[in-house]
Amino acid sequence: MKSISTKNAVVYFNSEVYSELNKHIKTTQPSKIFILVDTNTHEYCLPQFLEKLESDDIIIEVMEIPEGEDHKTIDICTGVWEALSEYNADRKSLLINLGGGVVTDLGGFVASTFMRGIKYINIPTSLLAMVDASIGGKTGVDLGALKNQIGIINEGEMVGIDIDYLSTLPQNQMVSGYAEMIKHGLIYDENYWNVLTNLQNLDISDLEQLIYDSVIIKNTIVTEDPREQGLRKTLNFGHTLGHAIESYFLENADKTPLLHGEAIAIGMILETYLSHKVCGLSIEALNHIKDAILKTYQKTIFLENDKSSIIELLKYDKKNSHGIVKFVLLESIGQAKIDCEASNSLILEAFNFYDS
Repeated sequence: MKSISTKNAVVYFNSEVYSELNKHIKTTQPSKIFILVDTNTHEYCLPQFLEKLESDDIIIEVMEIPEGEDHKTIDICTGVWEALSEYNADRKSLLINLGGGVVTDLGGFVASTFMRGIKYINIPTSLLAMVDASIGGKTGVDLGALKNQIGIINEGEMVGIDIDYLSTLPQNQMVSGYAEMIKHGLIYDENYWNVLTNLQNLDISDLEQLIYDSVIIKNTIVTEDPREQGLRKTLNFGHTLGHAIESYFLENADKTPLLHGEAIAIGMILETYLSHKVCGLSIEALNHIKDAILKTYQKTIFLENDKSSIIELLKYDKKNSHGIVKFVLLESIGQAKIDCEASNSLILEAFNFYDS
């Protein structure tokens, strides 16, 4: 597949990933190469990656972090910074992030801040990281259960998307990443949305072109608005309520944590209802979107106390301005509108719509 140029880097696909990565290493001659993995990618992805990496006798160090969103923290960053220092990393070192969204987000942040910045490369191994987390230079960690509160926008040297890594993923992780692809269609391309929602089963053989199309959509948006002043905000559709739901389920011991995409799927249904009420999205589109999402994602039960607590968490959303919660909503499928407002009573209506 043809590579995709971003503002400051290039996204390569499949076998080209390794030829270009090895060429980059040979050309830049980093002082050391550090590979960041989590417990899963250490076991399932690192052996395959190392077989294809040509380091030209450059020392390689592997650093492992625990898997899962609850480990995307400053404490884990501190451990990685300390490891880099202990292994004598310098400003000419290269960090390769081999993993899903937690690894690429946290690893990019670690690289961007260690010695005021070292070079990094993302090799995403989950569907979510391939179509979303690894593209566009957003890096960061959570603050307690609050999503991505600490971070910086700083693009890596390149992104390498090898579809073969998806064979290591459980189905629920595939479905989680699929939510971000749905979002890309809803905010930007109705035709893409139609193709996605007409798939009978989510299968790796169907995914290669769809992943490529998703990367094109995200890159087009990010290239036009790299600092999230306008258009890039549309990528947060479903995330205002979705992040609050994800945080709430993460911090409550009596709740089963939701995967990112599972929470975002709920958020998209809720914010589609708000779109109907605030932006005039048609009732036909509202029901079509709800039905299409619920065809893939199991419904989650929300108690009244859950809803009020989730609404309370909205005050921490990064898009807020002057204490007002700002939503990305839909005027139609493929057409998003930023900086929308909705009352708490309307948000409760949206939850009731989801429940029904």
